[in-house]
Amino acid sequence: MSRECSLLLPRVCAALADPRQPGSDDTCLEKLLDWFHLLTEFDPGVELLHDNPCLTEFITSMLALPEPSPSNLSFTLQLAGILASSENRFQHLQQEQLLVRLFGRDGPLNSVLWRDASVRSGWVNGVHSMMQHRAALQLLCSGGGMDVIFTLQGDPSLFVASAASQLLVDMLTLSVETEVTNPLSTKDCDWPACAQMIIKHIEDSLQSRSATRIEQSLKLLTSLFGSCRATWTEALWLGVAKQVESFLTEETVQAQCVLAKLLLEMAWSPVFHNTEGSFWMLVTSALAHLTPVQAGPLAVGLLKLCKCPQDVRIQALTVLLQPMDCILRATSQPLEYAGLLDESVSDPITVEGLLSSKSSCVSLLNQTLAHLEELLSRSRFPVDLPNTPLLRSLLTILQFCNGFLSPASPLGSTLSRILIDSFRVQRSALAVVAALSNRKVCDTLIGSLFDVLLAYLGSPNTSPTVLKKTFQATSKWLARMQELSCANNQWQKTEKILEDVFLVLQKRLCSPCWEIRDSSLEFLTDLIKCLRDQDEFRQSLLSSEVPKVTGNLLEDPESYVRASAVTAVGHLAFITCFAPEPPAIGDEYNKENIVAKLQEILSTDSEGFPRRAVISIFTQWVRQGCTGQLEETGQFVSQVIQTAEHDLDWEVRFGCLELVQVFCNQIFCQHVSPKCPPLSSPGTSSIHENESLQILCQAKLFSFLFRSLCDCDKILGQRACDILLGLSSYFYPFGTPRDLGKSVDLPAEHSIAWLQRALRQGSLAQNFSTDGVNGVDFEDPESMMLALGTVDLIELHDELNKSSDHVEKSPQSLLQDILATLGTTEENESDCY
Repeated sequence: MSRECSLLLPRVCAALADPRQPGSDDTCLEKLLDWFHLLTEFDPGVELLHDNPCLTEFITSMLALPEPSPSNLSFTLQLAGILASSENRFQHLQQEQLLVRLFGRDGPLNSVLWRDASVRSGWVNGVHSMMQHRAALQLLCSGGGMDVIFTLQGDPSLFVASAASQLLVDMLTLSVETEVTNPLSTKDCDWPACAQMIIKHIEDSLQSRSATRIEQSLKLLTSLFGSCRATWTEALWLGVAKQVESFLTEETVQAQCVLAKLLLEMAWSPVFHNTEGSFWMLVTSALAHLTPVQAGPLAVGLLKLCKCPQDVRIQALTVLLQPMDCILRATSQPLEYAGLLDESVSDPITVEGLLSSKSSCVSLLNQTLAHLEELLSRSRFPVDLPNTPLLRSLLTILQFCNGFLSPASPLGSTLSRILIDSFRVQRSALAVVAALSNRKVCDTLIGSLFDVLLAYLGSPNTSPTVLKKTFQATSKWLARMQELSCANNQWQKTEKILEDVFLVLQKRLCSPCWEIRDSSLEFLTDLIKCLRDQDEFRQSLLSSEVPKVTGNLLEDPESYVRASAVTAVGHLAFITCFAPEPPAIGDEYNKENIVAKLQEILSTDSEGFPRRAVISIFTQWVRQGCTGQLEETGQFVSQVIQTAEHDLDWEVRFGCLELVQVFCNQIFCQHVSPKCPPLSSPGTSSIHENESLQILCQAKLFSFLFRSLCDCDKILGQRACDILLGLSSYFYPFGTPRDLGKSVDLPAEHSIAWLQRALRQGSLAQNFSTDGVNGVDFEDPESMMLALGTVDLIELHDELNKSSDHVEKSPQSLLQDILATLGTTEENESDCY
């Protein structure tokens, strides 16, 4: 600890112990505890207490107060625990009788202050910090502290209860790992004393008839098996396995949800994979006895586990699919379709009962659909899903939700009443439909799929959020439809679907609801990204009114819609302007008009979202080579920069830097090799080098980059410095002599020296327009070549990346701030946090 900190610490302790103060700022105390945590990690010796007697004096003075504030007492308990985390310091505090008075029977446990949750929390956290060695365990076991922790498991404060449970897990682990040398069995005598106390508490709780105590112990076991993979956990499990297993069939004990979580944590632990099959038998029993709602999370967790036995995995999948199977069978004519499953794991009547109640039906379906979406998003899946009947079941649900399906059974009639206009189920089902687009399904079902999707797209009852999900599913399946059309020559069917989609989209783009207009534009953009290379798509799109309506939305009153319209128009340009053979359509779609319109938005739109969208589109155009040859692209980039470099929105200016980066990459790709090496690749010939520099200067990139180095938003300075470093590496390859330390004599060199000083001072932005010797010609290739070789960009890079914390966040500074916040420094009364 520094001398300054040693001088400040007594003042902090004195301020905290001052009985005239009602209580200290909790945030300051948390900061101080964090500081002590770091301090004790780096200095585990007892010298910390010898050199700073104020610490023990502070604890003693707090114990002497008749009524300390709860926050200060909580802080004292936690501080003592942190200091006692080292065995040497623990023994020192023990000699002073401080730990017994804080954590023993005569401490806060029997005071009125114990009623305050912050004091109980401080006690638990203090003990937790102290539990780093056997001496601390012995103190708790012999001083009655274990009974306190057992009681705090059921504390009314969830924070205290959770902390107490985790404390028991860590104490059990510490006890076994520090006191056991031989493999453990289930016999009590083999376990250390502290571990025996905790295990007996677990066993007694599980054998009690108290649902609360049973749940607490199951949660404790769940946390233990989730955090500890040691072999001794199997010995612990064998002692409680039969009792835990009995909970599956005891109706009086409602611990099934916690039990499912426990079994899932155990399944992920390799310790239980080879327990002679007994564990997996318990898992299959749980899948059979738990309700579908309870078993769902367990089933999906098992399906993600690589080392799960195949028969268990199939059973888990069956549990997951059972609600979908029930719906399909309840709504199909006899023998019309096969169900999803050959047999059920649990009683189908149970599932039907859940589906017949509105609250449980929606909850069960949402959980099942969320699990299916999660599994379908995985690239590798160890069990084959019945994709076609699953999709049919999903379409059935969606038809129930919009009232388009006539029930075929009593359960079907019930479902039609429950699911009508259920937005939650609609969203979940559509998400799974979208995820199924990557799976193989029967081609004959795709027509029915688009019938349902188009019904949702066209229905005025479809909510904006459901419509957005429908757009996403439609986009993915249209891309899939194109693949199938190419394979099966079914172009006419695809064209008819596209025609219907664009007819509905045109209406949605004119919706009075801005969220619908916005999601419609996003849908159009997604379609163009996926399908713009397909002739059928381009013809269907351009023969519709969609492009015209999209262009009109550039003037929409809602800024989000204008931004989405900019993006859509920008992607439309890949078809209308930048295609190898652009279609013969109206003048409003030609390149000059579109660029002019987007430039106008960039310079005049009052909101940031549309301007950011313009920059993003321009960057994509440049990246894909749509803006002409290098000289022409340089002029385009220059115009964009001159418009946006003074934009008040930092994201627009940052987008300009991205545009510059893309343009620089294009220059060097064309001048170096067709393979497009990175910006920092070795230099080209002097001819190409001069040509590249000339293009960069003509585009006025250097003035923008150097000004951005001193931008008030540091992230822009960092990005600009990265680009300039890349340029410097290109023009001065590794090993090339530079002029970083050279004395300057020429006028140009004087101006670059001024530039270097201005950049170091961060004053370039304020003095950008200069005259005389300070004038830097950012459009002169020779001056810029000199600047790239002279300005120490690496030093600037380090300075820009250095956090402001390196000045302010020191131990001394932290203590000063805490002292100020405690109110002992009159000249600084503000709360620095």
